[in-house]
Amino acid sequence: MAGIRDTIDTKGRRLPPVSRRSLLVGATAAGGLALAWSVWPRDYRPNLTAAPDEHVFNAFLKIGDDGHISAIVPQCEMGQGVTTLLPQIMADELGADWRTVAVETAPINALYTNTLVVDEDSAAFMPRTGVPDFVADVRSWARREWAVRHAVMLTANSSSVRMFEAPCRDAAAQARALLMMAAARRWDADWQQCDTQDGFVTLGARKLSFGELAAAAALLEPPAEPVYRASSADPLYGKDLTRLDLPAKVDGSANYAGDIRLPDMVYAAIRQGPFGATRLKRIDRKAGLASPGVLSVVEHERWVAAVARNWWAANRALDRFAPEFETGGTPISSDGIDRALAAALKGDGSRIARKGDVEDAMAGRERIAADYLVAPALHAPIETRTATAAPSGDRLRVWVATQAPAQCRDAIARATGLSPAAVTLFPMMAGGSFDACLDHSVAVQAAIIARQVKRPVQLCWSRAEEIMRDMPRAPARAKMTATLNAAGGIDALVARIAVPSTNHEVRARLFDGTPADVAQRDAAGRVDAAAVEGAGGVYAIPHRAVDHCPADIGLPTARWRGNADSYTAFFTECFVDEMAARAGADALSYRMAMLGQAPLLARCLLTATSLGGWEGGLAGTAQGLACHSMRGSHIALMATARASDKGLQVEQLVAVVDAGRLVNPAIARQQVEGGLIFGLAAAVGATTDYEGGLATARKLHQIGLPRLSQTPQILIEFIDSDRDPGGIGEIGVPVVAPAVANAMFAATGRRIRRLPLSAHPL
Repeated sequence: MAGIRDTIDTKGRRLPPVSRRSLLVGATAAGGLALAWSVWPRDYRPNLTAAPDEHVFNAFLKIGDDGHISAIVPQCEMGQGVTTLLPQIMADELGADWRTVAVETAPINALYTNTLVVDEDSAAFMPRTGVPDFVADVRSWARREWAVRHAVMLTANSSSVRMFEAPCRDAAAQARALLMMAAARRWDADWQQCDTQDGFVTLGARKLSFGELAAAAALLEPPAEPVYRASSADPLYGKDLTRLDLPAKVDGSANYAGDIRLPDMVYAAIRQGPFGATRLKRIDRKAGLASPGVLSVVEHERWVAAVARNWWAANRALDRFAPEFETGGTPISSDGIDRALAAALKGDGSRIARKGDVEDAMAGRERIAADYLVAPALHAPIETRTATAAPSGDRLRVWVATQAPAQCRDAIARATGLSPAAVTLFPMMAGGSFDACLDHSVAVQAAIIARQVKRPVQLCWSRAEEIMRDMPRAPARAKMTATLNAAGGIDALVARIAVPSTNHEVRARLFDGTPADVAQRDAAGRVDAAAVEGAGGVYAIPHRAVDHCPADIGLPTARWRGNADSYTAFFTECFVDEMAARAGADALSYRMAMLGQAPLLARCLLTATSLGGWEGGLAGTAQGLACHSMRGSHIALMATARASDKGLQVEQLVAVVDAGRLVNPAIARQQVEGGLIFGLAAAVGATTDYEGGLATARKLHQIGLPRLSQTPQILIEFIDSDRDPGGIGEIGVPVVAPAVANAMFAATGRRIRRLPLSAHPL
């Protein structure tokens, strides 16, 4: 496989001139800023803490006198391996010894802005205020400038490597140059003749360790342009290196928000009311405070928290407090959600994308249509939401897992009346998130409780609270309509999708601090292109259109692993399969005929069917296909599934992925495998009904997650590629449900058009 250094000279990357302890936010460091904004201050310096024997080289690297290297990671580690991938990129470019590399979480700083996410998903990750709409619509540099100034350090959209590969490499190249310059001064040599390998600067037979050079090197000025390391005989990039977070996770020493222990700390449990315009009406203070171990109670307009010497006592006390809530309007229910989706689908909708002229192509011709439905999908991480807050005078420290640290800090500041500068946020690893950690309710609640009881508090949501108050991936309903040509191929296709405007909700909650119910009401009826992302597909269909029909379901919704692609791929891939069967064509050849403009995806599909032993998807084969492209990656999946006496049984998943260059193939495999299992969970469960404004489920076993015995054999193959890295974390999710549904048709002859998969059609 071609490595990163085989293509580096074609990229034209350049570092701006920088001082020894700063890294300016510029085209390389933060995605490019516009000269028109040059009057705004843009010199952001690292705010890293260094030990007496450590030296800050730039925003991404510190090196100690003993040779240890601290790689600074600006993304939330939530199982995806980012705390290994970005250090691996830096260590490779630096010429470091992997055994000397450690990782630190980056502090909040504009230097770590994820401008890629803002560019890709500006509808979700940029508020309407601050930049005029007419500018935001046409000038991406305005969005990036706003993101930098607000330190939008988001972990989302499988963007970590895609965004930070270049800045990490440039930072390592800068540090490497400084080390070589320091060595060259000792040797009275030309620094550009030096090299680095295994933690040493070398020149012929001479060598000096990074630790010996760190102090002197950190005082030098780097070259104006990066000098990248030449090809190595033993590169770290592309190698299956052991994850840096693995030993601590295995032996239990890894710290999560729930592992924080502080002097005089107490514990809190919380009870929140139903979704909607809810307020706390009353509690039984006398009975609650008499509960064993209870120290105090904190009442809020929307919730009540019990504080005790341990969490169990606090949670038990909530039953004795017997909180009563009142909610305005019609309570949220599953029936109400279904009616809202059906009504929206019958409405006018807004055309998001078009190709050709579908109206003219369909005029006077037979139209084939199918309806599909997906239920709300819960995040369901193993770690329930937890935060620890410690007040100290007019300052506050908070430990929490968050995918948006600056916005979390700002939300805490707004809720407590403190300035953002008075809030110190310690971003923690997440025990799974799937975008749930874009919500910072638990951090805000912990901060309010700690300020009121005037001592450190650890707030942990119960499993029931986690499920009931989880804002799920939006439910959706789709009507797919097509006309076929004489050969049975799709000539025209219209996808009408009724789904809430989730991304407008997320934006208001994330950046404006808008309460969930208010954000939901404000977003109702607004067009949201991101809500139907992925519906355009990659198939070469002459006439195609995608309509968004905004649905007001009353239930606040959130981003979720795979986001809209997790249901739009289900609609598209199931419908294409139906059209193939109608045409009497093999599902593989039918897809291949429409993939002439998508050679990478076509290759994945051919390879997957070859590895899986595709038998044509005929009746009785129990085989189904699905393919999809998103975030610069491509995947094809062949599933084998049957009906058994225990229900749906998925026997095998064969996936082939083209994700460009792989920093760490083992981690890439883990991510795709995890995405496939996550997608399987969403295919067979991960949902709940709603009644009276609350989820009816209370425990994990009630939401239909697959058990270990139901996990199929999984085979994953990567296409060798030297393309820039694509997203890995989400690509496995969208294809599982349609591939399994199509396999069940081959096994049973019945079409399943709803998620979770059901034996009964709509």
